[in-house]
Amino acid sequence: MSTTSHRSAEEIGRTELGPRPLPPLGPTRAVPLPDVEERILPNGLRVLAAHRPGVPMVEVRLRVPFAGDAPEHPAVAELLSSTLLTGTVARDRIGIDDELAAVGADLGVNVDPERLQIGGSGLADGLPDLLAVLADVLTSATHPDGEVARERDRLVERISVARAQPRTIAREALQRKRFGDHPITREMPTGEEVAAVTVEQVRALHTAALVPGGSILVVVGDIDPAAAIAQVEKAVSGWTADAPARELSPPPPITPSDLQLVHRAGSVQSQLRLSAPALRRHDPRYAALQLANLVFGGYFSSRWMENVREDKGYTYGAHSGIEFVPGGAVLGVETDVASDVTAAALLETRYELGRLTAVPPTAAEVDAARAYAVGSLLISLDNQGGLASTLAALAADGLGIDWLRAHPGRLESVTVEQVAEAALEFFAPTAFTGVVVGDADVIGARVRALGGITGP
Repeated sequence: MSTTSHRSAEEIGRTELGPRPLPPLGPTRAVPLPDVEERILPNGLRVLAAHRPGVPMVEVRLRVPFAGDAPEHPAVAELLSSTLLTGTVARDRIGIDDELAAVGADLGVNVDPERLQIGGSGLADGLPDLLAVLADVLTSATHPDGEVARERDRLVERISVARAQPRTIAREALQRKRFGDHPITREMPTGEEVAAVTVEQVRALHTAALVPGGSILVVVGDIDPAAAIAQVEKAVSGWTADAPARELSPPPPITPSDLQLVHRAGSVQSQLRLSAPALRRHDPRYAALQLANLVFGGYFSSRWMENVREDKGYTYGAHSGIEFVPGGAVLGVETDVASDVTAAALLETRYELGRLTAVPPTAAEVDAARAYAVGSLLISLDNQGGLASTLAALAADGLGIDWLRAHPGRLESVTVEQVAEAALEFFAPTAFTGVVVGDADVIGARVRALGGITGP
């Protein structure tokens, strides 16, 4: 009778001479990027199309600038996006779903203070059918009374739940701290604001704001780009408007200041949210800043993650990243920690920010960050959906496929000294502002003792 035994993870990773050595990283494989055909249609819609075979599918991304100053704009926009696919003059909700399903397609809508986006995918052969449904909802969505009433009730309930979540509270507090009362801060309306929206307001906003001028449609898949653009032009020929879509104005620049303590009674966790100015992709120093951010907190092997998670055990995760806003970019530094270690986690966060400026990244750290940056970029582009989303984001920022092709080379050519310069300029603790959200009665005394804190 034989006995089956299993080696432990420790046994698998070791030999008689010590830990089993890891093989060296292999050369990074290039991901060929297709040419992109582009046209601006007579109605002002900018269309980009790219041939990316591999699977017989097509991805579609429509970005419509959707800014608004009216106090009720966020609530009306949320209800508009929720009811856009619920009925047109020619199709009801079931008809839309059935026609999309017949070509293996789906569409989804989301909106934020900057834009309304419609995204979807389907069989490449079904692109004309997918575009027909898309054009129909753009030109003749009716936002039926019953659907608006039902979605309004669902939105009110969903927003009520979301607004009780600490991450939502922290995000709103951070937006107000760094951008004041600029419209970019109005990411989520209140339940009361949504409950007050009428069907007439939804239909009026659709007519006034969901327009082709200044909008961008990206089509990527197993398609002929020229033929796809012709199909788009035919489908949306009836989508017209006298004025272009409205772009969100740039928010004010971030002003370094003390962190604001935001009281959340009874909270057992705290949210640390810090922010500082950053660089747009257009800036020649962007690649160096990208690597400096990775070394600080941009991936799992970063200094900050190693400190507050692996060494101290203060959090499950800590992350920093570059967020793009109209006309600029900002750094974000965020983590959630238990109340009893809030002050200690903030101390270590400031320490790591300062350490990045005083003890520059080593060559080994930069090389590891570089390999991660290039590899993750190429992985994100190795599918139709990733390429479509990236092209749409770049097009909105005035960049194209040539920038994308050249970016791995830019990352490869950044020197350790350039990363150190970026770290010194952008990661100094004095460059940041932000918020600490938690129970002030529990965390307040220790957090205030660190200095640089305002609030209750």
